[in-house]
Amino acid sequence: MNTRMRRAAVAVAATTMAVSLAACGSAKESGDKATTDSGKKGDDLKIGLLLPENVTARYEKFDKPIIEKKVSELTGGKAEVVYSNARQDATLQSQQVDTMITNKVDALIIDAVDAKAIENSVKKAKDAGIPVVAFDRLAEGPIDAYTSFDNEEVGRVQGKALLEALGTAAKPTIVMMNGSITDPNAKLFKQGAKSVLDGKVTYGKEYDTKEWKPENANSNMEGAITALGKDKIAGVYSANDGMAGGIIQALKSAGLSKLPPVTGQDAELAGVQRIVTGEQFMSVYKPYPQEGIVAAEMAVALAKGEKLDTIATSKIDNAGTKAIPTVLVPVVSLTKDNIKDTVIKDGIYTLDEICSAKYAAACTSAGLK
Repeated sequence: MNTRMRRAAVAVAATTMAVSLAACGSAKESGDKATTDSGKKGDDLKIGLLLPENVTARYEKFDKPIIEKKVSELTGGKAEVVYSNARQDATLQSQQVDTMITNKVDALIIDAVDAKAIENSVKKAKDAGIPVVAFDRLAEGPIDAYTSFDNEEVGRVQGKALLEALGTAAKPTIVMMNGSITDPNAKLFKQGAKSVLDGKVTYGKEYDTKEWKPENANSNMEGAITALGKDKIAGVYSANDGMAGGIIQALKSAGLSKLPPVTGQDAELAGVQRIVTGEQFMSVYKPYPQEGIVAAEMAVALAKGEKLDTIATSKIDNAGTKAIPTVLVPVVSLTKDNIKDTVIKDGIYTLDEICSAKYAAACTSAGLK
């Protein structure tokens, strides 16, 4: 692991120790009051939390409990976190914002299903005097703060890893499986990756994958195999781990004796296990505790009417709002070589979770057991 990766991993480890991933003080769906460790209900603040879907493991497993825990810590347990998940439905998420406004939350954290479609809802919240923190995706509208990862760097990390795996072949043919066009992060991942890959590879096929769904990536990959031929694909850029799973299944179904390198993102458990077996070349480990902690700090500060000068380290613009206080969290390239130093060391997964019976032999070969 290079110096930058070590610094990021150490920082995450320190942060993770301070944040229990257990859903302590978990909020209930849509308006039920959260319960603190003392059993009392928070009365001082209401923080709304809207997450986009529950297929990708990170949202329910990491983001939600981390944010809830930090809000509780920041308010001495005197806060109510009101939570809803949009299940990849932009219309439902807009309705959830309306409910949050009706419930008179003091601040709102939104990870938008569709960054553009949420704009009117953000305006409604603003008109109601509710500050909005855009979480993970840069939503449109008059948002008050934003935290995410350096998403172009995510793409660059993926692109560099893919080039490393491809070796010295002259302009090998790859398939590029980007994320959903409704997610502004997908555009940034693509830009970052292409800044590394352009001129060094041939894009045999390229797709924007509807709703990030693995089954859509699987279907796209089947089309690419038919169009290009299974033996002509030297590698696959996959923007995240869920899609990588669908892509790898298509490659295996096509009867490839040796799978080409496939990238990923999010360090999902299934993705890490595929890395251990060699089916997936890499993922991008994104330190969820840091991102969630910052979102909670921003929301609580805004709810109290405080400035974000001591929290935000930079500023960013969206389509209609300038100089939005922003925190971008660094990322780490995750390969077989640094699983111990990242997701295991930071407590994201235990060795037993990764090395279940199905993966025990592969873990031994990888030096994990």
